[in-house]
Amino acid sequence: MEILKAVKERRSIRNFQKKEIPEDAVDKLIEAIIWAPSAGNLQSRKFYFVKSAELKQQLVSAAFGQNFIAEAPLTVVACTDSKISKRYGDRGTHLYSIQDASASIMNLMLVAHELGLGTVWVGAFDEWRVFEILQMPDNLRPVAIIPVGYPAKIPSAPRRVSKNEAVKIRY
Repeated sequence: MEILKAVKERRSIRNFQKKEIPEDAVDKLIEAIIWAPSAGNLQSRKFYFVKSAELKQQLVSAAFGQNFIAEAPLTVVACTDSKISKRYGDRGTHLYSIQDASASIMNLMLVAHELGLGTVWVGAFDEWRVFEILQMPDNLRPVAIIPVGYPAKIPSAPRRVSKNEAVKIRY
């Protein structure tokens, strides 16, 4: 698959088929996370792969009723890890670790797309509640929830800003 083609074709999916994801596909998603670039190669991120229907339903509650989170066969919770990122001080804890998690999330989303899976990046949730639901250690901070599954329908492409709006080139 051409990478730019995958970038352009990937969509945010909020409707999932009731079909399990094979373990070899889950392993590829984990590899995608692990191989993402990170600041100083500290890899200051952790991920929870949630398959439990009960836990997913609790995540729906923490995410203000976004039911599609529980409908996906797999829900991934991306976290920053301050224990790892402290090496770079405040910037490591409050920026680099979020960048690390974000790069991993994008890798996961692109590999999911390549495997015929759909994802959506969910940022609207009560992070303290997610922290409690997954019984996280104090050094972790949940920053995104990513439901993963086979798309029930694929939406059309949303409008994008023009190149001139997005980029300013300076010589």
